[in-house]
Amino acid sequence: MKVLVAKTAGFGFGVRRAVEAVERELTEKKGPIYTYGPIIHNEEVVRDLSERGVGVVNDLSELLTLPKGTIVLRSHGVSRADAEEMKKAGFTVVDAACPFVKRIHELVSRYTEEGFDVIIIGNAGHPEVEAIRSYGEEGRIFVIGDEEEARGFVLRKKTVVVAQTTASLTKFKDLVEIIQKKEYDGKGYGVVVENTICSATKERQEETARIALDADAMIVIGGAQSSNTRKLFEICKELCPNSHYIQTKRDLHVHLLRNCDCIGITAGASTPTNIIEEVQKHVRNEF
Repeated sequence: MKVLVAKTAGFGFGVRRAVEAVERELTEKKGPIYTYGPIIHNEEVVRDLSERGVGVVNDLSELLTLPKGTIVLRSHGVSRADAEEMKKAGFTVVDAACPFVKRIHELVSRYTEEGFDVIIIGNAGHPEVEAIRSYGEEGRIFVIGDEEEARGFVLRKKTVVVAQTTASLTKFKDLVEIIQKKEYDGKGYGVVVENTICSATKERQEETARIALDADAMIVIGGAQSSNTRKLFEICKELCPNSHYIQTKRDLHVHLLRNCDCIGITAGASTPTNIIEEVQKHVRNEF
């Protein structure tokens, strides 16, 4: 049986950078270490860090009772107000937000100052999207996640469209096309498009699609809350119906892979290499 493992599977640049930031703090041991929310969307990584003494701050109200220490900001970024509140509470803040996410913050700030409305193509409520929203102005920044929302959006003035870094490139193009066709009071308003999807995300999605076309079954590895892994699974499911979303090898039911000549394996940007290798080894041992 042939096993195809995506070369782009596993930790992305921003995720690796965030985890390494926590590792450095653990090495220096200057006091209590926390992350604001899970440092990345992978339960195995978060559990490992917890066992090594890294706490997770889920709500800023917790800062009132926690011993002072260092808070590492996650790769998704946080709002400006939240970061300032942590500093005012007496904590040292290490900003491990992905540089690609920070670029979106800068774009949204600049376009807002220039009088643009802002549309974010992404998942409402996702930490990255919520952080991006904080760099715009209430009532002038909007989140669109599907065609229905895009068709219902009313274009009021000049508008810029950005994307969550892990958004599906295909969906982004489709929604942008709908938005660009809109007019306001019979007058066309220009829509500026800033494709802020991470290039590594694009490459991972494209490679996943190529493997899924050739495979009899696909295994997609990633955390249950991982947006980019969910999108990889959607791509796989469309091209290869026999696709399975797992977090570790424990979740893999190998009987579903019987009678397959070719099995493809891919993983989200928050999936450590050791988990990918364990799944790959498990599949090869079983068959």
